[in-house]
Amino acid sequence: MEYTYENLIVEIENKIALVTLNRPQALNALNKNLLEDLSHFFDEALVDDSIRVVILTGSGEKSFVAGADIKEFASFDGKQGEQLAAKGQQDVFDKVEKFTKPVIAAVNGFALGGGLELAMASHFRIASKNAKLGLPEVTLGLIPGYGGTQRLPKLIGKGRAMQAIMTAEMFSADRAYEIGLVNEVVEQTELINRVKEIATKITQNSSVAIRHAITAINASDKEIGFDIEIKSFGNLFDEDDFKEGTTAFVEKRKPNFK
Repeated sequence: MEYTYENLIVEIENKIALVTLNRPQALNALNKNLLEDLSHFFDEALVDDSIRVVILTGSGEKSFVAGADIKEFASFDGKQGEQLAAKGQQDVFDKVEKFTKPVIAAVNGFALGGGLELAMASHFRIASKNAKLGLPEVTLGLIPGYGGTQRLPKLIGKGRAMQAIMTAEMFSADRAYEIGLVNEVVEQTELINRVKEIATKITQNSSVAIRHAITAINASDKEIGFDIEIKSFGNLFDEDDFKEGTTAFVEKRKPNFK
């Protein structure tokens, strides 16, 4: 791959691509450039025969992805907000979910907002003990816009998803394991080795069969919810609560929602 990634480190070994989201100064928050890098990587990896499994992780020991880069969209209106969600889902999150090679999220720390949405779009998740997972968008006067309202209930149940999204509470790694949000919890130092071990097992099986399995499993839960999420996400950009929530975030204070 000759494309130069600004915010990704890609290492390919034994048919496994270890993809590290690399914006450590921003706790690997998803900005426009990082999303473009991810979109490009998945396009390339789809036709790259040297890749049979993809592992996504974050750089450093604190954060997988701490969320979306709020400063990039704090001034957006409703139409721009809707486009942001639709483009992100089309270019990255849906692409990850529908990717015909297995994608495993190695959640090595905070997976919040867009970070948890990226982990949930992956085919399954292994977490380190220090991981914290949650969807805090309502504290910004928003809802999850990259598939969070659709994927979270399918993984942990509707009631738990309602509570998690409404309270913006974070799950510890152990709690995430208890409710089925992650498949395993391991020590931080063991995380990548464990995920590579699982990936190696996968590479020994039929890639054609796995491709069909991914398609069939994904077909079991298709609804129109994503369209509703995108529209609602966009509409919220025109509300005063969004302006107050994002301003408070940037000013590092508590929001005062009317």
